Amino acid sequence: MLIKATTLKGYKLNGIDGEIGSVKEFFFDDKFWTVRYLVASAGNWFTNREVLISPYFIQSVDTEEKLVNINLTKQQIYDSPEWESDKPVSRQYEESYATYYGTPNYWNGTMIWGTYDVLVRDSANWKIKEIEKNSWDPNLRSTKDVSGHNFQATDGEIGHVDDFFIDDDNWTIRYFVLDTNNWFTSRKTLISTQWIDHISWDEKKVFVKLSRDTINNVPAYDSQRELTRDYENQLHNHYNREGYWFKTENVSSYSH
Repeated sequence: MLIKATTLKGYKLNGIDGEIGSVKEFFFDDKFWTVRYLVASAGNWFTNREVLISPYFIQSVDTEEKLVNINLTKQQIYDSPEWESDKPVSRQYEESYATYYGTPNYWNGTMIWGTYDVLVRDSANWKIKEIEKNSWDPNLRSTKDVSGHNFQATDGEIGHVDDFFIDDDNWTIRYFVLDTNNWFTSRKTLISTQWIDHISWDEKKVFVKLSRDTINNVPAYDSQRELTRDYENQLHNHYNREGYWFKTENVSSYSH
């Protein structure tokens, strides 16, 4: 299921022994465009401390009840390494986090989740000892910080980042929502993360190898309606690009 980051904001976290807090934002990397941590406000029971929840522990998203179900107890979260929310997520912190919870290091390996292309939720299948020579240095950014960044097409700027579509199966960000109201008639469209060249954190820009006219002529995205596969097909056909679902539909999953 594809769901917007702003829709998930405010969802309650439902742990093994009850409500833990609420969703605030997400940290993702700019290599695989995958959510590595959900940022949660732990509420009064935790002196309002913000905590990070890895997708390894997210069991499901309930859009009707507005819940994110996680496989952790309050005590596990309370005893987890403390994160300073006013600082970036460092490699040192991630290593201590992975050691505490016993999760694989996603940056060790050549695939999205280290040695897997899919998110492995069953701890019995986790591979902790991965190949160090294939490690990479993740550059994590928050959805909150990237929101508002300008889009830079091949021939100039065209709007800004308005939102993100997250695939809750693998916790990959599939699309950035582009709002063109700064440059053209106000409209929204989707830019696949597969089409993003890079992000300049200093300039606060998202660079895409597409022209402004090409982007502006794409079928508009109606943010009041559910995102359908029919629209996704129209979008990819417009850019003459293959849909991500062709690459993932035959991948076996260990997540259940």
